[in-house]
Amino acid sequence: MKKLLFFSLILVFLSSCSDYQTGELSGSSNRPMWQAEVPFGMLYMPLGSLNIGPSDQDIPWAMTARNRSVSLQAFWMDETEITNNEYRQFVEWVRDSLAYVKLRDEGGIERFYVMIDQFGEDIPEEDQYIDWSQPIDWTDMENKEYLNAMFLQGDERFYKKRELDVRQLNYVFYWMDLKQAAVKSKIDGKERRAYNYETGEYTGEVLTYENSREPISDRSSYIIKEEVNVYPDTLCWISDFTYSYNDPMASMYFWHPAYDHYPLVGVSWKQAVAFNTWRTQLKNGFLRSMNRVVVNDYRLPTELEWEYASRGGLSSSPYPWGGNYTRNYLGCFIANFKPLRGNYTDDGGMHTVIVAHYEPNEWGLYDMAGNVAEWTKTAFEESSYGFTGDANTENYYRALDDDPIVQKRKAVRGGSWKDVAYYLQNGTRTYEYQDSAKSFIGFRSVRTYLGRSFTTDGVQGDSQVY
Repeated sequence: MKKLLFFSLILVFLSSCSDYQTGELSGSSNRPMWQAEVPFGMLYMPLGSLNIGPSDQDIPWAMTARNRSVSLQAFWMDETEITNNEYRQFVEWVRDSLAYVKLRDEGGIERFYVMIDQFGEDIPEEDQYIDWSQPIDWTDMENKEYLNAMFLQGDERFYKKRELDVRQLNYVFYWMDLKQAAVKSKIDGKERRAYNYETGEYTGEVLTYENSREPISDRSSYIIKEEVNVYPDTLCWISDFTYSYNDPMASMYFWHPAYDHYPLVGVSWKQAVAFNTWRTQLKNGFLRSMNRVVVNDYRLPTELEWEYASRGGLSSSPYPWGGNYTRNYLGCFIANFKPLRGNYTDDGGMHTVIVAHYEPNEWGLYDMAGNVAEWTKTAFEESSYGFTGDANTENYYRALDDDPIVQKRKAVRGGSWKDVAYYLQNGTRTYEYQDSAKSFIGFRSVRTYLGRSFTTDGVQGDSQVY
Protein backbone atom coordinates (compact mmCIF):
# COMPACT_ATOMS: atom_id res chain seq x y z
CA MET A 1 0.00 0.00 0.00
CA LYS A 2 2.86 2.38 0.86
CA LYS A 3 4.60 1.53 -2.43
CA LEU A 4 1.39 2.26 -4.35
CA LEU A 5 1.04 5.61 -2.61
CA PHE A 6 4.71 6.42 -3.32
CA PHE A 7 4.40 5.70 -7.05
CA SER A 8 1.16 7.68 -7.19
CA LEU A 9 2.93 10.70 -5.72
CA ILE A 10 5.75 10.28 -8.25
CA LEU A 11 3.23 10.27 -11.12
CA VAL A 12 1.49 13.37 -9.77
CA PHE A 13 4.86 15.11 -9.45
CA LEU A 14 5.91 14.19 -12.99
CA SER A 15 2.57 15.23 -14.44
CA SER A 16 2.87 18.63 -12.76
CA CYS A 17 6.34 19.25 -14.19
CA SER A 18 6.63 21.79 -16.95
CA ASP A 19 7.30 20.80 -20.56
CA TYR A 20 10.92 21.89 -20.11
CA GLN A 21 11.42 19.33 -17.34
CA THR A 22 9.88 16.39 -19.17
CA GLY A 23 11.26 17.20 -22.60
CA GLU A 24 8.02 16.04 -24.25
CA LEU A 25 5.58 17.82 -26.53
CA SER A 26 2.58 17.89 -24.20
CA GLY A 27 0.99 21.20 -25.12
CA SER A 28 0.68 24.38 -23.14
CA SER A 29 -0.17 23.75 -19.50
CA ASN A 30 -2.82 25.33 -17.28
CA ARG A 31 -5.31 25.74 -20.09
CA PRO A 32 -8.86 26.56 -18.93
CA MET A 33 -11.59 23.97 -19.23
CA TRP A 34 -14.18 24.55 -21.93
CA GLN A 35 -17.61 23.02 -22.36
CA ALA A 36 -20.21 24.39 -24.74
CA GLU A 37 -23.42 25.66 -23.19
CA VAL A 38 -26.70 26.74 -24.74
CA PRO A 39 -26.91 30.56 -24.81
CA PHE A 40 -30.02 31.97 -23.17
CA GLY A 41 -32.86 32.39 -25.67
CA MET A 42 -30.94 30.82 -28.56
CA LEU A 43 -31.21 27.60 -30.55
CA TYR A 44 -28.49 25.54 -32.21
CA MET A 45 -28.21 25.51 -36.00
CA PRO A 46 -26.04 22.52 -37.02
CA LEU A 47 -23.34 22.76 -39.65
CA GLY A 48 -24.52 21.71 -43.06
CA SER A 49 -25.10 22.62 -46.67
CA LEU A 50 -28.17 23.78 -48.52
CA ASN A 51 -29.44 24.69 -51.94
CA ILE A 52 -30.17 28.39 -51.91
CA GLY A 53 -32.24 30.37 -54.33
CA PRO A 54 -35.89 30.72 -55.33
CA SER A 55 -38.33 27.91 -54.66
CA ASP A 56 -41.07 29.52 -56.74
CA GLN A 57 -41.41 31.86 -59.70
CA ASP A 58 -39.58 35.21 -59.54
CA ILE A 59 -42.73 37.35 -59.36
CA PRO A 60 -41.08 40.81 -59.61
CA TRP A 61 -38.59 39.40 -62.16
CA ALA A 62 -35.79 40.77 -59.99
CA MET A 63 -33.35 38.02 -60.97
CA THR A 64 -31.26 38.57 -57.83
CA ALA A 65 -31.00 34.91 -56.86
CA ARG A 66 -30.01 31.70 -58.55
CA ASN A 67 -29.95 28.13 -57.31
CA ARG A 68 -26.61 26.90 -56.01
CA SER A 69 -25.16 24.95 -53.09
CA VAL A 70 -23.35 26.48 -50.12
CA SER A 71 -22.02 25.15 -46.81
CA LEU A 72 -22.16 26.82 -43.41
CA GLN A 73 -20.58 26.15 -40.04
CA ALA A 74 -22.68 25.70 -36.93
CA PHE A 75 -24.11 28.70 -35.09
CA TRP A 76 -26.59 29.76 -32.45
CA MET A 77 -29.62 31.89 -33.36
CA ASP A 78 -32.20 33.75 -31.29
CA GLU A 79 -35.42 31.79 -30.98
CA THR A 80 -37.47 34.91 -31.67
CA GLU A 81 -36.89 38.38 -33.03
CA ILE A 82 -35.45 40.88 -30.54
CA THR A 83 -38.36 42.30 -28.58
CA ASN A 84 -39.05 45.83 -27.37
CA ASN A 85 -38.26 44.86 -23.79
CA GLU A 86 -34.99 43.16 -24.69
CA TYR A 87 -33.80 46.20 -26.61
CA ARG A 88 -34.97 48.46 -23.79
CA GLN A 89 -32.33 46.82 -21.56
CA PHE A 90 -29.74 48.21 -23.99
CA VAL A 91 -31.31 51.67 -24.01
CA GLU A 92 -31.44 51.78 -20.21
CA TRP A 93 -27.82 50.64 -19.99
CA VAL A 94 -26.75 53.52 -22.24
CA ARG A 95 -28.93 55.92 -20.22
CA ASP A 96 -27.40 54.78 -16.92
CA SER A 97 -23.87 54.89 -18.31
CA LEU A 98 -24.41 58.50 -19.33
CA ALA A 99 -25.78 59.25 -15.86
CA TYR A 100 -22.78 57.64 -14.11
CA VAL A 101 -20.40 59.76 -16.19
CA LYS A 102 -22.31 62.96 -15.41
CA LEU A 103 -22.37 62.21 -11.68
CA ARG A 104 -18.62 61.73 -11.65
CA ASP A 105 -17.52 64.46 -14.06
CA GLU A 106 -20.00 67.16 -13.06
CA GLY A 107 -20.92 66.18 -9.53
CA GLY A 108 -17.61 64.75 -8.39
CA ILE A 109 -19.41 61.63 -7.11
CA GLU A 110 -16.96 58.75 -7.54
CA ARG A 111 -18.54 56.03 -5.44
CA PHE A 112 -20.15 54.51 -8.54
CA TYR A 113 -16.73 53.63 -9.99
CA VAL A 114 -14.28 50.81 -9.24
CA MET A 115 -10.97 52.59 -8.56
CA ILE A 116 -9.03 49.92 -6.62
CA ASP A 117 -8.19 46.49 -8.03
CA GLN A 118 -8.33 43.14 -6.24
CA PHE A 119 -4.79 43.64 -4.95
CA GLY A 120 -5.60 47.00 -3.33
CA GLU A 121 -3.73 48.97 -5.99
CA ASP A 122 -5.12 52.17 -7.51
CA ILE A 123 -6.56 51.74 -10.99
CA PRO A 124 -5.46 54.46 -13.46
CA GLU A 125 -8.28 56.90 -14.17
CA GLU A 126 -8.55 55.90 -17.83
CA ASP A 127 -9.05 52.24 -16.81
CA GLN A 128 -11.62 52.79 -14.05
CA TYR A 129 -15.00 51.28 -14.73
CA ILE A 130 -18.59 51.56 -13.49
CA ASP A 131 -19.66 49.55 -10.47
CA TRP A 132 -23.03 48.32 -11.71
CA SER A 133 -23.85 46.83 -8.30
CA GLN A 134 -24.65 50.37 -7.13
CA PRO A 135 -27.84 51.54 -8.85
CA ILE A 136 -28.57 55.23 -9.32
CA ASP A 137 -31.29 56.77 -7.16
CA TRP A 138 -33.03 58.98 -9.70
CA THR A 139 -35.21 60.53 -6.98
CA ASP A 140 -32.28 61.73 -4.85
CA MET A 141 -32.27 65.55 -4.91
CA GLU A 142 -28.48 65.79 -5.27
CA ASN A 143 -28.47 63.33 -8.13
CA LYS A 144 -31.39 65.09 -9.83
CA GLU A 145 -29.44 68.33 -9.84
CA TYR A 146 -26.56 66.83 -11.83
CA LEU A 147 -28.77 64.66 -14.03
CA ASN A 148 -31.25 67.36 -14.93
CA ALA A 149 -29.42 68.12 -18.19
CA MET A 150 -30.36 64.64 -19.44
CA PHE A 151 -34.01 65.68 -19.62
CA LEU A 152 -35.89 67.94 -22.03
CA GLN A 153 -35.80 71.60 -21.10
CA GLY A 154 -37.96 74.67 -21.61
CA ASP A 155 -40.23 74.79 -24.63
CA GLU A 156 -39.37 71.22 -25.60
CA ARG A 157 -41.29 69.89 -22.61
CA PHE A 158 -44.82 68.65 -23.25
CA TYR A 159 -47.35 69.36 -20.48
CA LYS A 160 -44.38 69.98 -18.19
CA LYS A 161 -43.56 66.27 -18.09
CA ARG A 162 -40.00 65.34 -17.11
CA GLU A 163 -38.98 63.31 -20.15
CA LEU A 164 -35.57 61.97 -21.07
CA ASP A 165 -33.84 63.66 -23.99
CA VAL A 166 -33.24 60.56 -26.07
CA ARG A 167 -31.00 62.47 -28.49
CA GLN A 168 -28.27 62.12 -25.87
CA LEU A 169 -28.45 58.32 -25.74
CA ASN A 170 -25.35 57.68 -27.83
CA TYR A 171 -23.43 54.44 -27.55
CA VAL A 172 -19.70 54.60 -28.21
CA PHE A 173 -18.15 51.32 -29.28
CA TYR A 174 -15.20 49.87 -31.14
CA TRP A 175 -14.71 47.16 -33.71
CA MET A 176 -11.73 45.61 -35.46
CA ASP A 177 -11.58 45.98 -39.24
CA LEU A 178 -10.14 42.53 -39.87
CA LYS A 179 -10.78 42.70 -43.60
CA GLN A 180 -8.62 45.81 -43.91
CA ALA A 181 -5.98 44.24 -41.68
CA ALA A 182 -5.91 41.15 -43.90
CA VAL A 183 -5.16 43.11 -47.08
CA LYS A 184 -1.53 42.37 -47.98
CA SER A 185 -1.14 43.26 -51.63
CA LYS A 186 -2.38 45.32 -54.53
CA ILE A 187 -5.86 44.38 -55.62
CA ASP A 188 -7.01 45.11 -59.18
CA GLY A 189 -3.95 47.32 -59.61
CA LYS A 190 -5.03 49.69 -56.87
CA GLU A 191 -2.91 50.60 -53.89
CA ARG A 192 -4.51 49.77 -50.56
CA ARG A 193 -3.94 51.78 -47.41
CA ALA A 194 -5.34 51.61 -43.90
CA TYR A 195 -8.45 53.75 -43.49
CA ASN A 196 -9.08 55.81 -40.37
CA TYR A 197 -12.87 55.88 -39.95
CA GLU A 198 -12.70 58.60 -37.29
CA THR A 199 -10.77 61.17 -39.34
CA GLY A 200 -12.00 60.03 -42.73
CA GLU A 201 -8.45 59.75 -44.09
CA TYR A 202 -6.22 56.97 -45.36
CA THR A 203 -3.16 56.40 -43.23
CA GLY A 204 -0.16 54.16 -43.10
CA GLU A 205 2.26 52.73 -45.62
CA VAL A 206 1.12 51.77 -49.10
CA LEU A 207 0.68 48.02 -49.44
CA THR A 208 2.61 46.43 -52.31
CA TYR A 209 3.77 42.94 -53.12
CA GLU A 210 7.23 43.83 -51.83
CA ASN A 211 6.13 44.94 -48.34
CA SER A 212 3.01 42.79 -48.05
CA ARG A 213 4.44 40.92 -45.08
CA GLU A 214 4.92 44.12 -43.10
CA PRO A 215 2.09 45.84 -41.22
CA ILE A 216 0.96 49.03 -42.95
CA SER A 217 0.71 50.83 -39.64
CA ASP A 218 0.27 50.08 -35.97
CA ARG A 219 -2.69 48.07 -34.75
CA SER A 220 -4.70 51.18 -33.94
CA SER A 221 -5.27 51.70 -37.66
CA TYR A 222 -7.73 48.81 -37.61
CA ILE A 223 -9.51 49.64 -34.34
CA ILE A 224 -12.53 51.66 -35.40
CA LYS A 225 -14.50 53.91 -33.09
CA GLU A 226 -18.20 54.52 -33.74
CA GLU A 227 -20.93 56.44 -31.98
CA VAL A 228 -24.57 55.54 -32.59
CA ASN A 229 -27.76 56.91 -31.09
CA VAL A 230 -29.58 53.86 -29.75
CA TYR A 231 -33.17 55.06 -29.35
CA PRO A 232 -35.55 53.60 -31.95
CA ASP A 233 -37.19 55.90 -34.49
CA THR A 234 -40.72 55.77 -33.10
CA LEU A 235 -41.95 58.15 -35.80
CA CYS A 236 -41.30 55.50 -38.46
CA TRP A 237 -44.89 54.36 -37.94
CA ILE A 238 -45.98 57.70 -39.41
CA SER A 239 -43.23 58.41 -41.93
CA ASP A 240 -43.52 54.98 -43.57
CA PHE A 241 -47.18 55.47 -44.50
CA THR A 242 -48.54 58.72 -45.93
CA TYR A 243 -52.27 58.07 -45.58
CA SER A 244 -52.52 55.93 -42.44
CA TYR A 245 -53.45 56.77 -38.87
CA ASN A 246 -50.58 55.21 -36.93
CA ASP A 247 -50.17 57.89 -34.26
CA PRO A 248 -51.05 55.48 -31.40
CA MET A 249 -48.31 53.10 -32.54
CA ALA A 250 -45.78 55.94 -32.72
CA SER A 251 -46.73 57.11 -29.21
CA MET A 252 -46.93 53.76 -27.44
CA TYR A 253 -45.26 50.91 -29.32
CA PHE A 254 -41.74 51.01 -27.92
CA TRP A 255 -42.24 51.94 -24.29
CA HIS A 256 -45.71 50.71 -23.22
CA PRO A 257 -45.78 47.38 -21.27
CA ALA A 258 -48.51 46.09 -23.56
CA TYR A 259 -45.91 45.83 -26.34
CA ASP A 260 -43.02 44.47 -24.26
CA HIS A 261 -42.94 41.14 -26.08
CA TYR A 262 -43.69 42.48 -29.54
CA PRO A 263 -40.83 42.57 -32.07
CA LEU A 264 -38.66 45.66 -32.03
CA VAL A 265 -38.96 47.96 -35.06
CA GLY A 266 -37.64 51.39 -35.96
CA VAL A 267 -33.97 50.44 -35.67
CA SER A 268 -31.41 50.86 -38.43
CA TRP A 269 -28.80 48.33 -39.43
CA LYS A 270 -26.23 50.45 -37.60
CA GLN A 271 -28.28 50.32 -34.39
CA ALA A 272 -28.62 46.55 -34.70
CA VAL A 273 -24.82 46.27 -35.02
CA ALA A 274 -24.35 48.50 -31.95
CA PHE A 275 -26.80 46.35 -29.98
CA ASN A 276 -24.88 43.19 -30.79
CA THR A 277 -21.60 44.81 -29.80
CA TRP A 278 -23.13 45.76 -26.44
CA ARG A 279 -24.61 42.27 -26.03
CA THR A 280 -21.17 40.76 -26.61
CA GLN A 281 -19.55 43.05 -24.05
CA LEU A 282 -22.33 42.31 -21.56
CA LYS A 283 -21.85 38.54 -21.86
CA ASN A 284 -18.07 38.45 -22.02
CA GLY A 285 -17.75 41.01 -19.24
CA PHE A 286 -19.73 38.67 -16.99
CA LEU A 287 -17.65 35.66 -18.04
CA ARG A 288 -14.40 37.48 -17.30
CA SER A 289 -15.69 38.52 -13.89
CA MET A 290 -16.25 34.82 -13.15
CA ASN A 291 -12.82 33.85 -14.53
CA ARG A 292 -14.46 31.94 -17.34
CA VAL A 293 -13.55 31.75 -21.02
CA VAL A 294 -15.18 34.28 -23.34
CA VAL A 295 -17.38 33.34 -26.31
CA ASN A 296 -17.71 34.45 -29.92
CA ASP A 297 -19.30 37.80 -30.68
CA TYR A 298 -23.03 38.24 -31.07
CA ARG A 299 -23.82 39.61 -34.52
CA LEU A 300 -26.39 39.79 -37.26
CA PRO A 301 -26.74 36.60 -39.31
CA THR A 302 -25.34 36.52 -42.80
CA GLU A 303 -27.97 36.39 -45.49
CA LEU A 304 -27.39 32.70 -46.13
CA GLU A 305 -27.21 31.79 -42.45
CA TRP A 306 -30.65 33.34 -42.19
CA GLU A 307 -31.97 31.33 -45.15
CA TYR A 308 -30.39 28.13 -43.86
CA ALA A 309 -31.99 28.58 -40.44
CA SER A 310 -35.32 29.60 -41.95
CA ARG A 311 -35.52 26.46 -44.05
CA GLY A 312 -34.98 24.35 -40.93
CA GLY A 313 -33.74 21.36 -42.87
CA LEU A 314 -36.59 21.48 -45.40
CA SER A 315 -34.35 22.35 -48.32
CA SER A 316 -36.93 22.42 -51.10
CA SER A 317 -39.79 24.14 -49.27
CA PRO A 318 -40.66 27.72 -50.23
CA TYR A 319 -41.81 28.61 -46.68
CA PRO A 320 -40.23 28.01 -43.25
CA TRP A 321 -43.10 25.80 -42.12
CA GLY A 322 -42.88 23.48 -45.14
CA GLY A 323 -45.31 23.10 -47.97
CA ASN A 324 -46.46 25.53 -50.63
CA TYR A 325 -49.29 27.27 -48.82
CA THR A 326 -49.78 29.99 -46.22
CA ARG A 327 -52.72 28.23 -44.50
CA ASN A 328 -52.77 25.17 -42.25
CA TYR A 329 -55.10 22.17 -42.60
CA LEU A 330 -57.83 24.10 -40.76
CA GLY A 331 -57.68 26.92 -43.29
CA CYS A 332 -56.03 29.39 -40.87
CA PHE A 333 -53.14 31.61 -41.92
CA ILE A 334 -49.90 30.56 -40.25
CA ALA A 335 -47.94 33.81 -40.39
CA ASN A 336 -48.51 37.54 -39.94
CA PHE A 337 -48.45 39.19 -43.38
CA LYS A 338 -50.76 40.88 -45.92
CA PRO A 339 -53.07 38.08 -47.05
CA LEU A 340 -55.61 38.01 -49.84
CA ARG A 341 -56.17 41.47 -51.35
CA GLY A 342 -55.20 43.43 -48.27
CA ASN A 343 -57.26 41.89 -45.47
CA TYR A 344 -54.56 42.49 -42.85
CA THR A 345 -56.67 41.19 -39.98
CA ASP A 346 -57.46 37.78 -41.46
CA ASP A 347 -54.22 36.32 -40.05
CA GLY A 348 -54.96 37.57 -36.53
CA GLY A 349 -53.03 40.84 -36.52
CA MET A 350 -53.36 44.36 -37.88
CA HIS A 351 -49.74 45.43 -37.44
CA THR A 352 -47.14 43.33 -35.61
CA VAL A 353 -48.17 40.61 -33.16
CA ILE A 354 -46.49 39.22 -30.06
CA VAL A 355 -43.44 37.06 -30.86
CA ALA A 356 -43.89 33.28 -30.97
CA HIS A 357 -47.62 33.65 -31.68
CA TYR A 358 -47.49 31.24 -34.61
CA GLU A 359 -45.94 27.76 -34.77
CA PRO A 360 -42.13 27.53 -35.14
CA ASN A 361 -40.27 25.94 -38.02
CA GLU A 362 -38.64 22.50 -37.83
CA TRP A 363 -35.67 23.86 -35.86
CA GLY A 364 -37.83 25.70 -33.33
CA LEU A 365 -37.40 29.24 -34.69
CA TYR A 366 -40.40 31.53 -34.52
CA ASP A 367 -41.51 34.18 -37.02
CA MET A 368 -38.93 33.45 -39.68
CA ALA A 369 -41.67 34.48 -42.08
CA GLY A 370 -43.81 37.53 -41.46
CA ASN A 371 -44.36 39.72 -38.40
CA VAL A 372 -41.27 41.85 -39.11
CA ALA A 373 -38.61 41.45 -41.78
CA GLU A 374 -35.08 41.08 -40.44
CA TRP A 375 -31.76 42.77 -41.04
CA THR A 376 -28.85 40.58 -42.04
CA LYS A 377 -25.14 41.33 -41.94
CA THR A 378 -24.77 40.99 -45.70
CA ALA A 379 -24.29 43.83 -48.17
CA PHE A 380 -26.92 43.48 -50.88
CA GLU A 381 -25.61 42.95 -54.40
CA GLU A 382 -27.89 41.74 -57.17
CA SER A 383 -25.19 39.51 -58.64
CA SER A 384 -23.58 38.29 -55.40
CA TYR A 385 -24.79 34.71 -55.91
CA GLY A 386 -22.57 34.62 -58.97
CA PHE A 387 -19.26 35.74 -57.46
CA THR A 388 -19.31 34.73 -53.78
CA GLY A 389 -17.76 31.50 -52.52
CA ASP A 390 -19.59 28.40 -51.37
CA ALA A 391 -18.08 28.01 -47.85
CA ASN A 392 -19.53 30.29 -45.17
CA THR A 393 -20.71 32.50 -48.01
CA GLU A 394 -20.67 36.19 -47.22
CA ASN A 395 -20.58 39.56 -48.97
CA TYR A 396 -19.80 42.09 -46.26
CA TYR A 397 -19.15 45.80 -46.58
CA ARG A 398 -19.45 48.39 -43.82
CA ALA A 399 -20.27 51.55 -45.75
CA LEU A 400 -19.03 54.95 -44.65
CA ASP A 401 -21.28 58.00 -44.48
CA ASP A 402 -19.82 59.46 -47.67
CA ASP A 403 -19.94 56.21 -49.65
CA PRO A 404 -22.32 56.00 -52.63
CA ILE A 405 -25.83 55.10 -51.54
CA VAL A 406 -25.75 51.84 -53.50
CA GLN A 407 -23.03 50.59 -51.14
CA LYS A 408 -25.28 51.16 -48.12
CA ARG A 409 -27.79 48.49 -49.10
CA LYS A 410 -28.13 45.61 -46.63
CA ALA A 411 -30.01 42.38 -47.30
CA VAL A 412 -33.37 42.04 -45.54
CA ARG A 413 -35.14 38.70 -45.25
CA GLY A 414 -38.40 37.14 -44.10
CA GLY A 415 -41.13 39.58 -45.07
CA SER A 416 -43.31 41.49 -42.63
CA TRP A 417 -46.84 42.24 -41.52
CA LYS A 418 -47.32 44.59 -44.49
CA ASP A 419 -45.86 42.29 -47.21
CA VAL A 420 -47.56 39.85 -49.55
CA ALA A 421 -46.73 36.14 -49.33
CA TYR A 422 -43.97 36.22 -51.95
CA TYR A 423 -41.68 38.11 -49.55
CA LEU A 424 -42.21 35.47 -46.86
CA GLN A 425 -40.51 32.80 -48.94
CA ASN A 426 -37.12 31.47 -47.82
CA GLY A 427 -35.34 32.36 -51.03
CA THR A 428 -36.73 35.85 -51.64
CA ARG A 429 -34.12 38.61 -51.46
CA THR A 430 -34.71 42.29 -50.83
CA TYR A 431 -32.82 45.15 -49.19
CA GLU A 432 -32.98 48.39 -47.23
CA TYR A 433 -30.41 51.11 -46.56
CA GLN A 434 -28.20 50.68 -43.48
CA ASP A 435 -29.05 54.07 -41.93
CA SER A 436 -32.82 53.78 -42.41
CA ALA A 437 -35.31 52.63 -39.77
CA LYS A 438 -38.65 51.09 -40.71
CA SER A 439 -41.82 50.06 -38.89
CA PHE A 440 -41.62 46.64 -40.52
CA ILE A 441 -37.94 45.69 -40.01
CA GLY A 442 -36.39 44.22 -36.87
CA PHE A 443 -33.61 41.69 -36.31
CA ARG A 444 -32.39 38.69 -34.36
CA SER A 445 -28.83 37.82 -33.30
CA VAL A 446 -26.58 34.85 -33.99
CA ARG A 447 -23.32 33.62 -32.50
CA THR A 448 -20.88 31.35 -34.32
CA TYR A 449 -20.50 28.03 -32.55
CA LEU A 450 -17.09 27.42 -30.96
CA GLY A 451 -16.03 24.08 -32.38
CA ARG A 452 -17.60 21.73 -34.89
CA SER A 453 -20.84 20.26 -33.57
CA PHE A 454 -23.05 20.19 -30.53
CA THR A 455 -25.33 17.49 -29.11
CA THR A 456 -28.69 18.11 -27.49
CA ASP A 457 -27.47 16.80 -24.13
CA GLY A 458 -25.10 19.78 -23.88
CA VAL A 459 -21.89 17.83 -24.55
CA GLN A 460 -19.52 19.27 -27.09
CA GLY A 461 -19.38 16.87 -30.02
CA ASP A 462 -15.98 17.68 -31.49
CA SER A 463 -14.44 14.53 -30.10
CA GLN A 464 -17.14 12.28 -31.56
CA VAL A 465 -17.84 11.07 -35.07
CA TYR A 466 -21.35 11.57 -36.43
